[in-house]
Amino acid sequence: MIAARLKFVSVAITIAALSGCSTQVSLKDPTIPDPLIDKMPLSVAARFPETFEHFVHEEQVIGKKKWTIDMGRSNSMLFEKLFDSMFTEFTVLSTDTEPRDLGIDALIEPSIDAFEFSVPNQSQTDAFAVWIRYRIKIFDGEGNQIANWPISAYGKSLSEGIGNDDALRRAAVLAMRDAAALIILQMDKATGISALSDARQGSLAAQPPAVSVPAAGETLQTTTQEDPRDDSG
Repeated sequence: MIAARLKFVSVAITIAALSGCSTQVSLKDPTIPDPLIDKMPLSVAARFPETFEHFVHEEQVIGKKKWTIDMGRSNSMLFEKLFDSMFTEFTVLSTDTEPRDLGIDALIEPSIDAFEFSVPNQSQTDAFAVWIRYRIKIFDGEGNQIANWPISAYGKSLSEGIGNDDALRRAAVLAMRDAAALIILQMDKATGISALSDARQGSLAAQPPAVSVPAAGETLQTTTQEDPRDDSG
């Protein structure tokens, strides 16, 4: 009986220790400020992969506890707000929508290549840091890929006064803001996306004009009128 009680206490202590060695941090609203920029005259759509729409990162810090960072829809919320501010026309596509049918200038597909973070006992500081490597692929209106752009972003936040969870959460948000600033400042230079508007207009101008064919029994109408005078004299 004593041995059974000791075993039960040991299991309970182990469970408690394990539960205390796991932390989950969630991002619900990244609270990204509205960008104040001039919009590019482009019709753009974005398509978000499932792993981007609901991104979760899990990592076991060596000798320490396990961290789970659930970014939820914060990435898609960031990019929706960003692209809506950057382009005159913007829409989000479902995965089964064919972009060629929409007559858009460009399709953007963002993804996350890597997510890393450090905690104070790793860096020997009071700061949490987050690194996110985004990738932006851009396709023209015909589905041809014209750019494949990696973006490395960084955020850092001190834990003093706000707690570890909030510090890690803030570091992730700051990394997202860093990515947003890089996209605003460098996207056109890195990808040449603004040229897609001129290319599409040139393609439309090069198309031959449509010719109207009369239906059976219908008389063609012209701007030339017959001379009612009789040429016979």
